[in-house]
Amino acid sequence: MRSYNPDLTPSWKKPKPVPEVPADPDLVVEEVSTGFCGAVIRCEAGTVTLEDRFGKHRVFPLEPRGFLLEGKVVTLVRPASGGAVRPTRTASGSLAVPGARARVARAGRIYVEGRHDAELVERVWGDDLRIEGVVVEYLEGVDDLPSIVADFAPGPDARLGVLVDHLVPGSKESRIAAQVTSPDVLVVGHPYIDVWQAVKPSSLGIPAWPAVPRGQDWKTGTCRALGWPSDNTGAVWQAILKRVHSYKDLEPELLGRVEELIDFVTSP
Repeated sequence: MRSYNPDLTPSWKKPKPVPEVPADPDLVVEEVSTGFCGAVIRCEAGTVTLEDRFGKHRVFPLEPRGFLLEGKVVTLVRPASGGAVRPTRTASGSLAVPGARARVARAGRIYVEGRHDAELVERVWGDDLRIEGVVVEYLEGVDDLPSIVADFAPGPDARLGVLVDHLVPGSKESRIAAQVTSPDVLVVGHPYIDVWQAVKPSSLGIPAWPAVPRGQDWKTGTCRALGWPSDNTGAVWQAILKRVHSYKDLEPELLGRVEELIDFVTSP
């Protein structure tokens, strides 16, 4: 006797299976019914908590076919329990040194223009800087850079590295940097108007950084163009910073310059 499958639904009508993906921390997904996009910050029995780029949290059930990952439907599942995995590399891509203690600070320093620059450098190179004993300080601009360098009194045992925003030919920043001639000081820069632009747009879920007309405050104009809150750029920056997990989230024009400064300051 011939047996028949009790399910008479044609194969072309049956829903295609979708992959199951562990809801690991920092995984960025979109909930299909609401369009809420965010990174996983917590996964408990039956629910997952997402945080969007502005720091807003929402809790969703772990339902089949409930999320989009890179535009494709997936089913989030609770990650397998187990001990924490020790990272083998730092956020900058260097080999991690488990249990390493911070070195006593060197006399040399790295100066950056502003607080956001300092926070970004710490985010990616913090482990490396502590092992090397390098302190990063921010200046609130470089208009007085020649006098700042003179006050620092750099020397062979106290080298100074400076990271400058918008260091391109003909800019005000390039003219200021040219006034610093000490062999124990290295001034390098990136081409971006603001260090925000050194974060890859793809890491933030945007197609590109907008062009802000000259004469407008760049951060405010950027927030308005992208529909982000323009009355609190500090909070927007913190949301951007949370999306930076490693050197892979940064543009190479910044990566190379920071590595160059660390090498210069730590060279014997």
